[in-house]
Amino acid sequence: MHSNKNNLQVLHEDNHLIIINKRAGDIVQGDKTGDKPLSDVVKEYIKDKYNKPGNVFLGTVHRLDRPTSGIVIFAKTSKALERLNKMLRDKTIKKTYWAVVKGTPKKKSETLVNFLKKNPKNNKSFAYQKEVNGSKKSILHYNVLKTLNNYTLLEVDLETGRHHQIRCQLSHIGLPIKGDLKYGFNRSNKDGSIHLHAQKISFTHPVSKDLILIQAPTPIDPIWDACN
Repeated sequence: MHSNKNNLQVLHEDNHLIIINKRAGDIVQGDKTGDKPLSDVVKEYIKDKYNKPGNVFLGTVHRLDRPTSGIVIFAKTSKALERLNKMLRDKTIKKTYWAVVKGTPKKKSETLVNFLKKNPKNNKSFAYQKEVNGSKKSILHYNVLKTLNNYTLLEVDLETGRHHQIRCQLSHIGLPIKGDLKYGFNRSNKDGSIHLHAQKISFTHPVSKDLILIQAPTPIDPIWDACN
């Protein structure tokens, strides 16, 4: 695994794409905070590694919430970006998340279907049982992987990719994610992270058509260590 001065954890790299294990707290793309986004760090890494003059092309395929860690795909060519964007829309990129939640779910595995509505004012989504004006249907599947002392490790597969979907839907059934104050956990993690990690991704390479299967190591911390 290649690491460098920017502390990047590169999980996969070829001519068309680069897959990074994002640290909690990094932002994927620039936002109003003005903090340096991961996309810039990856561009610098490519520029340095290949001594590229001029601007480096890098397309952001999808995002992860700032306090979330795990897999982020970037495209190194416009052809790959276009194809990956289409694959996302067609839901042919399969993403699996790990979430450490408070308490114990009533069921070992379950499919949650809600209608999520985003409130831009406080950057938060709200879950409803029935459709409301401006809401979007949101589906996820979870199953229990491990029971810890005060927490449960869930594996979550998303069918839709809504704003804060996993955080909101799990909180809605009384399972807030560890550290997620915004969605009802009682205290924050010291580093501002939440225990949500994009753990695995599989898809057909947009150019070579090879099957790509990537798993991202969890952050180093006692709770995540207990999950592995």
